[in-house]
This record gives sequence, structure tokens and C-alpha cells, in this order.
Amino acid sequence: MAAGFYESLEGIGERLREERTKAGMSQRELARRLGLSASMISQLESGLSKPSVGTLYAIVTELNLSLDRVIRGDDYQDGPGADPERPEVLGPLVRPADRQIIDLDSGVRWEELTATSEEGVDFLHAVYEVGGASTPDESLMRHHGREYGYVMSGTLGIQIGFQQYELNTGDSIAFDSTRPHRLFNKGDVPVHAIWFVVGRDADGRSSHG
Repeated sequence: MAAGFYESLEGIGERLREERTKAGMSQRELARRLGLSASMISQLESGLSKPSVGTLYAIVTELNLSLDRVIRGDDYQDGPGADPERPEVLGPLVRPADRQIIDLDSGVRWEELTATSEEGVDFLHAVYEVGGASTPDESLMRHHGREYGYVMSGTLGIQIGFQQYELNTGDSIAFDSTRPHRLFNKGDVPVHAIWFVVGRDADGRSSHG
């Protein structure tokens, strides 16, 4: 695969709009369900604003979408070789230059570590820039699934319910994603971490505090 095939996903807003339209939902109704303003949804869909981690999870869960489908767009497949015209076209190996990348609001970047979608699993290299956080304020998010994280460098703060944890290089954590939580950089250098979210596509809707 040629370098540059994967790139920062400037079209994510357009894909969110397409999926919302397919679901037969107006911007105002989606905003109401998520506790956001209709103008915020409009700005996200038009590409004028980037979603935070919490907002993106809220939208894809409310619209019952695969996160991979939103990130990969036209390159999405339901698994290796799902398209008979492109069997195993991507192969199992992903080199750093070939990762799908999405830059989110509040100084967070996700890099997908699989070449094709993995059912029920988000496997990511997460980067939290200095001051970066999963939500732009101190609100907590929750969604279906369970999370597993390993910090490769930097200092990552995690609030789960009323408890706060500090993860340094080599530390790991696992927790139920339905518990209100927030991730944020607590140090003066970027945080690099490997992150799994398993079972996010479970039935039901998320709610955010």
C-alpha cells in the first residue's frame, strides 16, 4: 500500500451528516438527544469544528454506527476481504505511515492499528497533546463496552466516577466504559498510549454527563 493512502479524515463531518440523514434524523433532533446545540451539530457536519472524543462516541452510538465506518469512509469493510472485488487488499499488516488518522477536538489524535475493521473492537494508538482531553471541559462521558489502556509515554490522568488515577509510562488500566469517565494529559509532554475499546457496539444508547 502506497504511503499517503491513509490521511487525516477531513471528510468525517460529511460522513456523519450522511449517516444521520440515512437514520431519518434532523440535526435538531440529534442535538436534543445528545444535549448539544443544533448549531454545534451543523458545525461538525460542515467541517467547521472537530468533535471531541466524547462527542464522537455519543454521535456514533446514538446513530448506531460502527466507529470504523465513520473513520474509514469509502475504505470501510465489514472485515478482511469483505468486498469480493478487493479480497485481503489491505492485508493484516499496518505500518506507521499507513495508519488511518483522525484529529479530534481538545488535542487528541487517534491512529487505527488495524488495516480493516474488527467487529466490536476499536484498537488505537491514542495521542493526548499537552492540555489534551477526551472532553473539552470537565464533563464525563460513558458508552457501552470495556476499555483497556497502556501508556507508552507521558502522564495520563483518568477520572472514573469520583476516583482519579494517574498513569505513567508502563502503567495500564481496564474499566467498564459505562462508568462516567474522562481522560486527560496531566504532564508537560504528549501522552502516547495503546487503547482498546471492546463491545462499544452493544445494544442501547449511551448517555453523557
